Amino acid sequence: MDTAVPTCKQNLQRLLKPRHIVFVGGNNLQDAIRSTEAIGFTGDIWVVNPKYETIAGRRCYRSIAELPEVPDAAFVAVNSELTIAVVRELSAIGAGGVICYAAGFAETGPAGERLQQDLVTAAGNMALVGPNCYGVLNYLDGAAMWPDRHGGKRVDKGVAIISQSGNVALNLTMAERSCPIGYVISVGNQAVLGVGDYIEALIEDPRVSAIGMYLEGLTDVAGFSRVAARALEKGVPIIVLKAGTSELGTQLTMSHTSSLAGSDEMYQALFDRLGIIRVDSLTHLMETLKLCAITGPAPGRNLAILTCSGGDSAISADLSEAAGLNLPSLEAGQAAALRAQLSDFASISNPMDYNTAIWGKPEELERCFNTVMSGEHFDAILLVLDFPRANTGDTGPWQDAVDAIIRASKTSGKLAMVASTIPELLPEHVREQLAANGVAPLQGIWRALKALGDTGRYVQRRREVLVAGIESLFLNPPGTSVQGDRLLDEWDSKRALAAYGLPIPAARLVKADEAAEAASALGFPVVLKIVSDKVPHKTEAGAVKLNLKNTAEVSEAAAAIARNVAGIAGAGERFLVERMMGGAVAELIIGLKRDPQFGLALVLGSGGILVELVKDSAVLLLPTSREEVGKALASLRGYRLLQGFRGRPMGDVTAAIDAVLAVAEYAQAHQDSLLEVDINPLLVLPAGQGVVAADALIRTGER
Repeated sequence: MDTAVPTCKQNLQRLLKPRHIVFVGGNNLQDAIRSTEAIGFTGDIWVVNPKYETIAGRRCYRSIAELPEVPDAAFVAVNSELTIAVVRELSAIGAGGVICYAAGFAETGPAGERLQQDLVTAAGNMALVGPNCYGVLNYLDGAAMWPDRHGGKRVDKGVAIISQSGNVALNLTMAERSCPIGYVISVGNQAVLGVGDYIEALIEDPRVSAIGMYLEGLTDVAGFSRVAARALEKGVPIIVLKAGTSELGTQLTMSHTSSLAGSDEMYQALFDRLGIIRVDSLTHLMETLKLCAITGPAPGRNLAILTCSGGDSAISADLSEAAGLNLPSLEAGQAAALRAQLSDFASISNPMDYNTAIWGKPEELERCFNTVMSGEHFDAILLVLDFPRANTGDTGPWQDAVDAIIRASKTSGKLAMVASTIPELLPEHVREQLAANGVAPLQGIWRALKALGDTGRYVQRRREVLVAGIESLFLNPPGTSVQGDRLLDEWDSKRALAAYGLPIPAARLVKADEAAEAASALGFPVVLKIVSDKVPHKTEAGAVKLNLKNTAEVSEAAAAIARNVAGIAGAGERFLVERMMGGAVAELIIGLKRDPQFGLALVLGSGGILVELVKDSAVLLLPTSREEVGKALASLRGYRLLQGFRGRPMGDVTAAIDAVLAVAEYAQAHQDSLLEVDINPLLVLPAGQGVVAADALIRTGER
């Protein structure tokens, strides 16, 4: 007999697909019990309450100990103190998992944090959802462990929704979007299970086609990266609405459900790395999930658009470009066939305005749609269609178009979608018919095209990752916190980075009276700087002099710098004489930032005075690769300078990438103590001539 104690992950599977559910609480359980009955749960439902005979028509057991079997799942709706005692009892008998509805834990402050730790201890190996959460809905198997009404219905397959807000989760079930929802999980404070744990469980269910998330913050970024990488490998798209992008939004999310909201730029870098689709609204989330659920992502971004209006065609063309979609021309044979089929008023192009002359003629509509779908270079077909209000007259011609696109899609085997320009103009019965026949009914032309573009990028990213291997996506853990703050001066910083391959100028470290002789040895022109960890911003302090052409200028500059820093305690008397590099094509900045959630991250951007002026930068999480650095560099607006802008020479892109990788290697070797690196500017010379770090600073601490 196997006597091994189930792990928390094994217990989560029991909780998500329970054979029996126990509800613990008072009359506040009535909605939850009736919802479970209404959704068609076929397992056992038990209720525990020592004061009532029945709740919602169900017999009440006086205690957990009286239950006829060990429950797979428990929904506990009692106060925070009593919740801990109930969870301890459930754990002792080997229950699978528990949903803790009560608030009053870590989200309330130090006292609540102590209660939450007691709750975690009481749970043992049980899967615990919450506390401070709504719970779990399983529309695939019919289990509603949920304290309130909800708007979903039973499905055979669908998307999963994970939300760090109970109200957001509730509202998504109410959305009139015809998106098949399989699971809804309101995670609350994530005392035991984090969002990564739920993703890991959900991607093992073949009925789950995509995972949507409302996210305020992650507590284990490195762990999340591993789970999200596995989802990418399995082909289960993750679509995220990330809150906390504004300063106020970040403050609010830090106090809500005890989530930690980190730098938005780092979250974006994480999503880009993992192929996660980021959306900007709940409607955008639902439309993208719906597309993934009904047709799945298209294999590419080549789209054919069918409209019956010049205005719809023009709008669709503009928005397609903004969404990153391609609209290839019709093939010559297609164009000739369509000219023969359609009136002179039709526009034989892509997008195509087939005109209303064939409205109400099902066979002609189907022939037109089939002709367009015969194009081998189209990955998907989109029909733009707006229904009139039902009370305004006959909608038969619009229905003919719906029937025709369904038949044409089945004949051609091509992915097909129907999108209304305005969300309300695609009625529910039409959406349900389209979805049942494998045609995605999308509401709102911009959201439809954006979903197509986003899923197309997801497919491309997945192909790249499958070649490189998902291990390339795994992030380094942030490590233990680093204490202290030591600033290395420019001389020490440059030498430390040069040891890992960062090119630096020829230089001498000297006293003031040795500067002129050192400059002569290096060769003019030169740069003269004070070397001191007390003067990190040398330009503002008047502690750097450029383009010195002879010994007299060097001696004069040394005296001037000494006067300028005389009032700075500990500035010292060491000077750096460097050969001045001219002819740079562009200036870059390479930075490293330590974040408590993400660990060390690289910042690559346009350097020099442009850093604060245009804020043109990209973030790379570590470890990174040559390919990722190259893509980040090419994403900068300043990259055009490296491509021979307006007749200027091309920059040495290869050397620039090498320099970034040298800094990344230094970071990997010092990840336990490194706080920050700032290289500004990195001078990019013409192609074949390399790069050179004109200035560099390093901040370190101790574990």
